[in-house]
Amino acid sequence: MSEATTIQKDKLMADLRVVVNDAQELLELTAGQAGEVASGVRLRLQERLVKAKENLAHLQEVATERAKAAGHAADDYVHDHPWRSVGVAAGIGLVVGLLIGRR
Repeated sequence: MSEATTIQKDKLMADLRVVVNDAQELLELTAGQAGEVASGVRLRLQERLVKAKENLAHLQEVATERAKAAGHAADDYVHDHPWRSVGVAAGIGLVVGLLIGRR
């Protein structure tokens, strides 16, 4: 998984948290509203908020598990191929150094 994808997922999860919090605040502000229609809407919104929170928690668990798996895979690769890993790191360092030196 690329870093850009991870950043996009993190931003999406943060945005969803904001929406859930705003919806909860809206529910609290409209709690005093009377009427069957308002009560029905609030009840459906509360149910959907609970489901959204569960989905967010699940997405966060999955993302954490994938990140841990990627970390373990990288660690295993470095342990299995130490010299190749050193060569790749040195190559990346050289390229970064050249790019910084151009400025």
